[in-house]
Amino acid sequence: MAYLLLAVSGFVAWIVSTIGGGGGAMLLVPLIGFIAGARAVAPVAAIATLIAGSGRIIVFRKGIEWGVVAWALPGALIGAVLGAAVFTHTSVEWLQIVVGLFLVSTVFQYRFGAKRRTFTVSRWWFFPTQLLVGFLSGLIGAMGPVVNTLYLNAGITKERMVGTKTAVSLPMHLAKIGTYTALGALTGKLLLFGIAAGAGALASNWLAKRILARMSERNFRGFIVGFMAVSGLVMIWQQRDLIW
Repeated sequence: MAYLLLAVSGFVAWIVSTIGGGGGAMLLVPLIGFIAGARAVAPVAAIATLIAGSGRIIVFRKGIEWGVVAWALPGALIGAVLGAAVFTHTSVEWLQIVVGLFLVSTVFQYRFGAKRRTFTVSRWWFFPTQLLVGFLSGLIGAMGPVVNTLYLNAGITKERMVGTKTAVSLPMHLAKIGTYTALGALTGKLLLFGIAAGAGALASNWLAKRILARMSERNFRGFIVGFMAVSGLVMIWQQRDLIW
């Protein structure tokens, strides 16, 4: 039953995440935590994202901005390995509250999607941003929506955003999984949980692409901003015991 729940949840989560510019793993965090415990979230989410992304990169390959990938990928890889290494030795749940507050603030920054950009972005910005996001992803396990602000301000939306983010995240999650495995944080049972969620997510890519193709740029921005805010609230709620 646990594997079935993860597969169905993965299917739904990755449809939403494709339309919302990432965050599929974040939607799975409560379920993974309930089934396998909080310490299982990061490795299981990384496996699910890697499997789902392998199909997504095929579906959205024509939209990839390779110039952005060239800047973002090195930072993402370095950050992911460092974050995964720290994950095996410490617990930093309070970081989810900080990230959650930032995500909630994007609703006001973009005026619920009505505003196209809040600042001007150069491509080299993607290196330090992905370095930080990769590090936090290794610690927390689900950081997809955080970097959306940079993509929106760079004018990269819809299929281009999904394709480019996937090209950056796939090697990043592979590096995280390798680090978790080497340091003993990834067991056989957690691997199976990740495969179950990833299999459901993999099947959603083609349906998600059809939905995304029918969305206007305005609606896409609005959905992304709304999804970022909801993701932030979820992250804060998960750490409510630290607040109260």
